[in-house]
Amino acid sequence: MKHKIKKAFADVFGESEDLRIFFAPGRVNLIGEHTDYNGGHVFPCALTIGTYAAVRERGDRLVRMYSHHFKDAGIKECSLDNIRYQKEDGWANYPKGVMAECLGSGFSLPHGFDIVFWGNIPNGAGLSSSASIELVTAVILKECHELEADMLDLVKLAQTAENSFIGVSCGIMDQFAIGMGKKHHAILLNCGTLSFEYTKLGLSGLSIVIANTNKKRTLADSGYNTRLKECGEALCDLQKHLSVQSLGELTPSAFDAHAELIQNEVNRRRAKHAVYENHRTIEAADMFSNNQLHHIGELMRDSHLSLRDDYEVTSHELDTLAEAAWRHGGVIGSRMTGAGFGGCTVSIVKDDAVSDFIETAGARYEEKTGRKADFYTADVGAGARELKGDDDGN
Repeated sequence: MKHKIKKAFADVFGESEDLRIFFAPGRVNLIGEHTDYNGGHVFPCALTIGTYAAVRERGDRLVRMYSHHFKDAGIKECSLDNIRYQKEDGWANYPKGVMAECLGSGFSLPHGFDIVFWGNIPNGAGLSSSASIELVTAVILKECHELEADMLDLVKLAQTAENSFIGVSCGIMDQFAIGMGKKHHAILLNCGTLSFEYTKLGLSGLSIVIANTNKKRTLADSGYNTRLKECGEALCDLQKHLSVQSLGELTPSAFDAHAELIQNEVNRRRAKHAVYENHRTIEAADMFSNNQLHHIGELMRDSHLSLRDDYEVTSHELDTLAEAAWRHGGVIGSRMTGAGFGGCTVSIVKDDAVSDFIETAGARYEEKTGRKADFYTADVGAGARELKGDDDGN
């Protein structure tokens, strides 16, 4: 991959002896959806697919950016002295947002760059291509300008950039998993406190298979911000009688005892999902940690059904893929992953059943939806970094 992106850089900006190569992975969340901004737990892992960047430092304040994934958009430019969100810049607003937030946080960026990005994450699939490009940009800024910032600082900076510059009120899960990922491990993250622990994924004889519905969705144009608002309203109703700062503080039994405090029935269902999903996530992480996978499938199924019925963020396409997985004897568990409204499912599949699962689930999906799904067997990789030596991002 390094060779490919170096050649791409030469084709766009000319040959250079001073290129540095960076990488930030995508992520998949095994369980714990729409809990992050509700102060609950998530259980994501970084992948070995992601966003590569070839970088040459400049002597002026200009930043020139090109994406191999969006060739028709051409080179996007901005000055470090005048970074503004511009709708016509599309994908380039994500790295621009990180630069703007970096400057706004008081860091000095003395010079600009020429950057070629090359991502192999399917855009709009729910594997966090946006957070991946944010984190690779943040690591570029840190390493090339020797910023006094650790990875958690970069994670927070990237999340703030997406909130304030892009306008998506996302939680911290995507950026955290991509920045802090560890090979062969998932992360149980408490999004309310940012306390976390790595859990080794004992997947001997099993594979993580991601199925892309190929139904694109953009968070800023979806119901994501609406769900955040509904959960906020539910929390406000609860806080009139309970001393809680987030839905993630409630156990399922405590929620059931006080659910009627939430006046709006829709908001009540949204809050129920957040509370119960948080409990499922903690339970699933414990099962993975102890290599007790016999109940994982039930938890993943319950997660998907809650996202379908209480949170209403699945789709016909996502439901069809999940149901096809549940029917297959070689599947341990399956659910939608990501924000929903399109995107992907994640399934845990016995190694010797992967090929048949892809064939049968793919055929059923096409029959029911008229679309073709793409399937990826995922490897769990490390977090965002500069690629040195033999490190090729895999």
